[in-house]
Amino acid sequence: MLSTRWLPGPHVPGDTAVVVSETAFQLNRAIDLPRACWAGWRLSRLWPELEGAVALRLWADPLRRRIGSVSVWREGADLDRFVRLRAHADIVRAYRGKGTLTTRTWESIGVPGG
Repeated sequence: MLSTRWLPGPHVPGDTAVVVSETAFQLNRAIDLPRACWAGWRLSRLWPELEGAVALRLWADPLRRRIGSVSVWREGADLDRFVRLRAHADIVRAYRGKGTLTTRTWESIGVPGG
């Protein structure tokens, strides 16, 4: 498994609760993996400018055709704003039907494992 280090966002949460979002995408075909990874890495370049972004870690498990992220947000509204970003929506649209997406979201104090 490959992963980035935790990438800091512009928001420093202190000791308050944050929202954590974990996303995993299981691709149907290995041929789609490189392009899907590249799309995720490109999207992560927006991270330092996203309102309410605390921390981000991207990961890939090439042998299982799985990629994903763990993102930490100041609050749920910040995560919702990200999900609606055109750049994110374009990726979702491009990979719809090319795999299975699972997500889960929870509140935490601080960055998980960070």
